[in-house]
Amino acid sequence: MPNQNVTDQHPTPKLSDRTQQTKKVTKAHRGRWLWLCFGLSGVAMISATAGALLAVSLSSTPLMQTQLSAEDAAIFSQNDLAQTNLRLPELTRPVNILVMGTSVLTSDLKDKAEEDSIDVGYHAQVNSLDGLSDVMLLVRFNPQTNKLNVLSIPRDTRTLIEGYGLRKINDANYFGGPALSAKAVSELLGGVRIDRYIRINVQGVEKLVDALGGVKLYVPVDMKYQDDSQHLYINLKQGEQHLDGTQALQFLRFRYDKLGDIGRIQRQQLMMRALMNQALNVKTIGRLPKILSVIQEHIDTNLSLEEIAALAGFAAQTEPSNVQMLMVPGEFSDPEEYKASYWLPNYERLDATIAEHFDFDLHGRQFESVDPAYLRVAIQDSTDDWEAVDELQTTLSDNGYWNVYVSSAWPEPLQVTRIVAQNGDMESAQALRDALGFGEVLVESTGSLRSDITIQLGMDWLEQQRLADESRESNQLGDGEALPDESPETEALDRYRSNPPSGDRYGESPLPSETDRNSSPWDEYNRDSSPSEETNRNSSPWEEYNRDSSPSDEYNRNSS
Repeated sequence: MPNQNVTDQHPTPKLSDRTQQTKKVTKAHRGRWLWLCFGLSGVAMISATAGALLAVSLSSTPLMQTQLSAEDAAIFSQNDLAQTNLRLPELTRPVNILVMGTSVLTSDLKDKAEEDSIDVGYHAQVNSLDGLSDVMLLVRFNPQTNKLNVLSIPRDTRTLIEGYGLRKINDANYFGGPALSAKAVSELLGGVRIDRYIRINVQGVEKLVDALGGVKLYVPVDMKYQDDSQHLYINLKQGEQHLDGTQALQFLRFRYDKLGDIGRIQRQQLMMRALMNQALNVKTIGRLPKILSVIQEHIDTNLSLEEIAALAGFAAQTEPSNVQMLMVPGEFSDPEEYKASYWLPNYERLDATIAEHFDFDLHGRQFESVDPAYLRVAIQDSTDDWEAVDELQTTLSDNGYWNVYVSSAWPEPLQVTRIVAQNGDMESAQALRDALGFGEVLVESTGSLRSDITIQLGMDWLEQQRLADESRESNQLGDGEALPDESPETEALDRYRSNPPSGDRYGESPLPSETDRNSSPWDEYNRDSSPSEETNRNSSPWEEYNRDSSPSDEYNRNSS
């Protein structure tokens, strides 16, 4: 089966004339609806007569491409999510939106005749939403708490899909579209309500990023990959960059590291936060009609225009600290236990995450206060100062945090330390921050996978150390104590360090490989059990799909 998480950078091959004509008519029809409805929004602000027409127009769903049966439509909430007065539309209650990203190649098409009609000699991208869902997010907009919570669901998550048994959750969209996907996600999360869905393909993502003016972020490692069979070319250099739509797709699609799709999810969260911080603001609401017109042929949603405006308005006004990004907790499957590679959910931790951040407590498993001694705390250093890392470990130990380890370095130089609640335990992360007295708390899954909390160490820790040293020296002088001169022993030690004897007996010992600063922050998962980079691709739990295989081991696409 062809790879489902990539997109071609070259123009999409042309469809047949009849198909093109149908698409143009449909696109033009939806385009007229978009401009008409948003134009009516402006008129309604000053015209009471237009108010009734506005209500009818804004309740329409011109971006909906899927024809849901009555049974499938009933899976989603039938209640209104927003209301419009003389102001912009506003949310009336907490809302859960299932967001799916698809990437469909010519060789993925179910209709063999359609595949043959656009055969260009390689696996080209097509404008379709009916393939495997490479990206799955459950996004909760909560006007009661002013928080926006995003749960990333790994595409290889093993769960029950109605009518098809236990398999990878991204198969649901291929078999049954948004309705079956919503059922599968709700089943995985213990019955969480799904109010609406959004499907967008990779071509739409590229256009969306361009419409928002691109995004500035730090590329953590050099990213280089080439696949001529798809005309897929990725070439990004490490460092801070302003990425356009094409480059943003390269950043999002790259997953050729030890963590595979999990590393890709971490990068998705970095980009989502960057986009929200930079591009999503009140001014964006005024550009919403133009943005939607650009991506309308690549998107499918049962959201009405009124609801889209309400969601965008809420997101634009949400404080960055109230944007919380999570991931389904779990572990990679053992290739000796399963033929296919899976992400196996940890249901106890998942239930706690859902109870804490989605207000759905089925089993009474909210996060409980944890003794600091039992919290797994990882340090990812960005200061390149190992003495500072040692001092931090000592400080943590003095405050009762004894289960601390140094993980791979964080490649981006940080001014402010990030205290990352890796699994969503905000209370424990805030308590650690209060104990240290510096840093900002973030809820996201970009830290060490083995940790409960990851400290991404910034320059503010060095500044705090400098101030503490000056304070101690000042207190010593104030007490009439002279600062000690360097002793002969200290001078001798300095000489040994600068020119150690052979064998390095008196020099500083090398740092353990666990903290190798040249490694990627996503290289580390379980160093005692992770396969090496040379692990056979077909048996690795985090490598790409084999293009000749079925979407999961229980299903053969060629027989559908």
